[in-house]
Amino acid sequence: MFSRLPQLNQIRGFEAAARLGSFKAAAGELNVTPTAISHQISSLEDRLGVLLFERKTRSIILTHEGARLAHVAHQALQQISAAFEEISNAQSVLRIATTTSFASMWLVPNLARFYKEHPDIQVEIKTGEELADIKRDRRIDLAIRYGSDEEKNTNSVKLVTERFTGYATEDYLNSCQYFTDATFIETRWKNKNLPSINWETWLQTFNSNISDPKIRYFDQEDHVVQAALAGQGIALVSSVLAKMALQQGWLKALDDGCSLPGLTYYLLVSPVSENLRKVTLFREWLVKELSEYA
Repeated sequence: MFSRLPQLNQIRGFEAAARLGSFKAAAGELNVTPTAISHQISSLEDRLGVLLFERKTRSIILTHEGARLAHVAHQALQQISAAFEEISNAQSVLRIATTTSFASMWLVPNLARFYKEHPDIQVEIKTGEELADIKRDRRIDLAIRYGSDEEKNTNSVKLVTERFTGYATEDYLNSCQYFTDATFIETRWKNKNLPSINWETWLQTFNSNISDPKIRYFDQEDHVVQAALAGQGIALVSSVLAKMALQQGWLKALDDGCSLPGLTYYLLVSPVSENLRKVTLFREWLVKELSEYA
């Protein structure tokens, strides 16, 4: 029945090249040489008697026949991958891309609850401010991103929208005889596309009489929180990321009623991984955990 099918490696090489738009990128993903990918695809083309790609000087473009085969190959490999995961007794590894601050201040501290429910799934976290290419990079199963509500697309799941409030240690708040004596700490995002959420806006919004506030800056929100924990000032940070410090009694909110609207965390799932058990379980857990913040 399957005697006419090509070797699985040829299908894998072709699917990767079609998805990534590059023989070199496909070779990197599959840990082979670009020459090997080229040979695999040439063998497929010889067998089919048609071209699957138009070779340009610096790019490749799927032909009509190539696009048809790429769609079927992607679905077939996805189904095989899902079946292997369901059948295998080996521990599943879930790979997540997110921001450094969300990873260190929320995800890692809360992962123990996920492991308790699903001890067979190991979570690997990739952090950074650059957006992971969730559609092309098969090394990432899902991404937790951060931005305005309007930036979400139809394939994303909204997790939670934060608010920004001032937080400090109780000792620091008690040491400030007057609000004008305080040091204010805020984040200046590395990502310049994010809207600024700052103390100047907070002070203007809530009618503070401080004309020349002493403000310090960091480019990571977790650094802002660490400075507040060290008693260096009042941090303007996300209600989501400050939750654990509040629960542990390490920080105290300046005034819950005086907060600025923040940004939204949302979830994107790789089209390669969307039907995998590990992704479904983590997505359900994450949505449930963050629903408490709404």
